[in-house]
Amino acid sequence: MKTATVPKIFDRETRPGLKDVSRKLDLYGAQIDIDTINWPQFDYAPKVKTLLGYGNKELYLKYFVDDKYFVARNKETNQNIYEDSCVEFFVAPSDDGYYNFEINAIGACLMGFGPSKEDRERVNPEIVSKIRRLSSFGKKAQEEEIRDVQWNIVIAIPFGVFFNHQIKDLSGCQIKANFYKCGNRLSVPHYLSWNPITTEKPNFHKPENFGLLVFQK
Repeated sequence: MKTATVPKIFDRETRPGLKDVSRKLDLYGAQIDIDTINWPQFDYAPKVKTLLGYGNKELYLKYFVDDKYFVARNKETNQNIYEDSCVEFFVAPSDDGYYNFEINAIGACLMGFGPSKEDRERVNPEIVSKIRRLSSFGKKAQEEEIRDVQWNIVIAIPFGVFFNHQIKDLSGCQIKANFYKCGNRLSVPHYLSWNPITTEKPNFHKPENFGLLVFQK
């Protein structure tokens, strides 16, 4: 199991601007490389990393993607975002279920909760709307292009979005999670993860394969 130590990057601000979040993550964020190829038949590997930090009321991520195949067809909340050029964050605050956040290059988000892939529900769009997103690619949908593409996205997840858990402060917490990059309907599909996955076929919904996030006090 991989482990990452997550710094607190804001001491006073409760809702800093996303550009400020981006700068703080660039300076102080914990870097997580999403580079594990779990299934040899899907061996294409774009270069992907995320920076991670937290504040008084939010969890912050900034993904960087250097890709060759790019598509962003889905624009609405809880569409099949994983079909696009997509980054993902799955997190289990406790053993009773985990949240999946799946966000494409134009900031459209799918969010779900449940104990397994088969037993979960997509979350009310009103809750999903509280997740702040800032993409370098903008918000315009795009069909597939095959060319060198670099993009990043900043994500701020308020603690209240974890609606089945009472999270008031992450300081000192240890939480299981995994990070992914995928593109199910690209010309060349790919499925990368941070922590390795032990299944025969692509399946990110394996909390037993999550890594560990340790939040600094």
